[in-house]
Amino acid sequence: MTFLTDILANTAEYNQNFIDAFKYLGAGIAMIAGIGSGIGQGIAAGKAAEAVGRQPEAEGKIRFMMVLGQGIAETTGIYALVIAILLIFVA
Repeated sequence: MTFLTDILANTAEYNQNFIDAFKYLGAGIAMIAGIGSGIGQGIAAGKAAEAVGRQPEAEGKIRFMMVLGQGIAETTGIYALVIAILLIFVA
């Protein structure tokens, strides 16, 4: 009887390690969304700098639109971070 309980105890531990591994893997995959967010923000800042170079008198409007666009782009990174934290601590 003890042999059977040892097998069942080891199986439960193995299953928990398996679940933890995929939990961390899922959190890492969720954070890939931060790459797209960073690329999008870099492109927006570059285009804004080009626009200010062409029309310096419109700097205020260009800056406002850039900051608004970067705020919207950043939400995807924040959502990915929230999902990753939920996967690590709740799942």
